[in-house]
Amino acid sequence: MRLYMQQSAAGQPAPRFVRLLLEQDLLGSWELIRETGQLGGKSQLRRELFSDRAQAMEAFENARTLHLKRGFAIPDEATGDA
Repeated sequence: MRLYMQQSAAGQPAPRFVRLLLEQDLLGSWELIRETGQLGGKSQLRRELFSDRAQAMEAFENARTLHLKRGFAIPDEATGDA
């Protein structure tokens, strides 16, 4: 599962973005990957490992909710499942 969110560029040279990716690794664990940054600029990548899907989904939903509260929006064409 993946999700892309973007924040408007009010007063900034470029919009900020957040990309969330939830995937299962080869050993059966779940990994939440968060990439944050500014379009055309630097970004930061963080990885969290979870032993089961329920914990990983909860972390994914919490991250989505947090960024929505911070003013990020989900563009219609940027959502999808992997």
